[in-house]
Amino acid sequence: MSYSGADIYIGVMSGTSLDNIDAVAVRFTQAGQVESIARHSDPIPQDIKATVITLSRGQPVSVTTLGELDRRLGECYAAAINTLLEQAALLPKHVAAVGCHGQTVYHQPSGDYPFTMQLGDANVIAARTGITTVADFRRKDMAYGGQGAPLVPAFHNDYFADSEQPTAVVNIGGIANISMICPDRPLYGYDTGPGNMLMDAWTQRHRHQAYDRDGEWAASCAPYQPLLHRLLSDAYFSRPAPKSTGREYFNLDWLDRQLLAFSLSPDQVQATLLALTVESIAMAIRPLERGRVFVCGGGAHNQTLMHALQQAMPNWAIAQTDEVGIRCDDMEAIAFAWLARQTLNRQPGNVPAVTGASQACCLGAIYLPY
Repeated sequence: MSYSGADIYIGVMSGTSLDNIDAVAVRFTQAGQVESIARHSDPIPQDIKATVITLSRGQPVSVTTLGELDRRLGECYAAAINTLLEQAALLPKHVAAVGCHGQTVYHQPSGDYPFTMQLGDANVIAARTGITTVADFRRKDMAYGGQGAPLVPAFHNDYFADSEQPTAVVNIGGIANISMICPDRPLYGYDTGPGNMLMDAWTQRHRHQAYDRDGEWAASCAPYQPLLHRLLSDAYFSRPAPKSTGREYFNLDWLDRQLLAFSLSPDQVQATLLALTVESIAMAIRPLERGRVFVCGGGAHNQTLMHALQQAMPNWAIAQTDEVGIRCDDMEAIAFAWLARQTLNRQPGNVPAVTGASQACCLGAIYLPY
C-alpha cells in the first residue's frame, strides 16, 4: 500500500488494566469514518506494572523511581510505535502525529489541588519515532475545573451519533466508562466504576492467573446479593456526574474492607464482582427505555459479562464495537489518535458537560521530533 502526505494518525494506549501497550494506525476520512490501517500490542513489563500499582495505591517511591518509570514508559511506547511502522511499511513522514495517553499512575480529581498524572516521556517518543507527538491530554481540562476524564465521549459522539435512537458506548477496561449519545439531549458520560480491575486482582490473588478467562470462574456460582448491595452502597455510585475514578480508589484494599462483614468463598466474591461491574453500568443506562449499546475494551471479550449485561438491560441491543467497524481492543487508542488530530487542528477535545470543565478547550501538548 502506498501513502501520500501525512494523513495518518497513531493512537497509543495503556490503560488501568496494565496488560498491554496498544498502538493503532488509522486514517480519518472526510465522510467521518475511521479506516484502520494497522495495529500492534506489546505486553507491559511486569516490573513496570508492579511500580505503577505501588504508585496508584499511594505508597511512597523515590524521585529516581518516578523519573526512571517516566523514561522507561516513553521508551516502551516508542518501541511499540516503531514496530507498528515496520510491520505496516509506514514511514514517519506518512504519520501526522502520535496521540499518546500515557500511563495513569494517580488520578485525584477532587480536593484542594486536583491533579492527574500520566507518565511516558513524550520527548522520547518523538525522538525515537521521528513523529510529532501529542500527549498530556487530561491536565488542560483539569486546569479549567474539569475531572480530566473521561475524554473519549467526544470521539464516541463524532462516530456513533444516531438521530433515531439513544446509543451507549461502554468501555470496560480496568475502570468502566460510558458515553450516552441521545438525539434529544446533550452528550454525557462518566466513569461508572470498576470494570475488570477488581475481578482481575481477585483472580490473581486466588488463582495466580492474570484474569478470569471468559468469566468462567465468575459463572461457577451466583452473586452474593448482600455483598453486592454493600459494594453498591459506596458513595461513588450514587454521586452525580461529572465523576471519574481509578485504581487508587477501587482496589483490593477497598474490597477487603467491604468483605470484613462477610465470610464468603472466593468463588462467591468473584461472581459478585462481575455483578458489580454489570449493575454499575446498567444503572447508568436503564433510565432510558431502550436503544443500542456498543461495548469495547477487554470486558467485551468476557462472554459471561456480556450475557449478564444483556440480562440486566433486556430492552437494549448489546454488541461489540466490532460490529460497526472498530475493534473493541482498539477503541481507546483510536480515540487518542482522534484527540491528537483535534489538537493539531486547534479544535476542542473535551466536552464540558462530561468532565465538568468551565469551557471546551484544545487538549494536550505537542512535542516535535526536531
